[in-house]
Amino acid sequence: MSESGRVQRKESQAKPKGLSAKSVRNIHCFISHVMNRAIDERLISEYPASRCILPKKEQKEIEILPLTDLQKFFEEAKNSGVFELYYTELATGLRRGELLGLKWTDIDFNANSIYIQRQITRTDGEVKESPLKTKNAYRQIIVPPEVAEILKQKQEQENGFSEYVFSSPTGGPISPDSVLKMLHRVLKRAGLEKVRFHALRHTFATMALQNGVDVKTLSGLLGHYSAGFTLDTYGHITPAMKQDAAEKVGSFLSAAL
Repeated sequence: MSESGRVQRKESQAKPKGLSAKSVRNIHCFISHVMNRAIDERLISEYPASRCILPKKEQKEIEILPLTDLQKFFEEAKNSGVFELYYTELATGLRRGELLGLKWTDIDFNANSIYIQRQITRTDGEVKESPLKTKNAYRQIIVPPEVAEILKQKQEQENGFSEYVFSSPTGGPISPDSVLKMLHRVLKRAGLEKVRFHALRHTFATMALQNGVDVKTLSGLLGHYSAGFTLDTYGHITPAMKQDAAEKVGSFLSAAL
């Protein structure tokens, strides 16, 4: 899997043929769960791959859009006509496919909530709706009133042009590749460093943690399968939170003395 495990689709032709250490470990974990159940059911006596030497975890630096650059970014997004899309992304942290899969029927403007029910993917050149990856990804999130108002205005302006909140010029779903290229154009025009689309999701998570959102709540917002995964992903990027926690505990104990 590490050397040649990637399925060769059109979208992955330029990528390495092997899978990342994270993907290999995830696949091994999934197979282990299945095989352990088979052992419990006495279908097999032993799981041969239990002794495999797995590739080491890769701790990659979390890439975010610097918070000091947000004003520049939003100004250029407005000039480019894509402000609503990127503002919604930074306010919700949705995965790219989830954001593009939003339909107007998924939004409850009275409750300021959005239901995440599908994603848009590109497979072998075809842009289409697909189910979400896990049951945790199907979720309801509450959005800030500003986001609900921005989307409400967008709906009124479009006047039923498309069922999708963010649509292509023909009214269909937008290709995930197009949204990434669009992001890079906005960043370049704003004089900012190029980042991946996923960096906007990381930016949302970082802002949430730094402003007091607990890990369990954040995990639900992001659609992660566990709070532990969220903590593993983002715990190391908030040293200020650790310092703040130490000071609060110190102050509490000092007061008790």
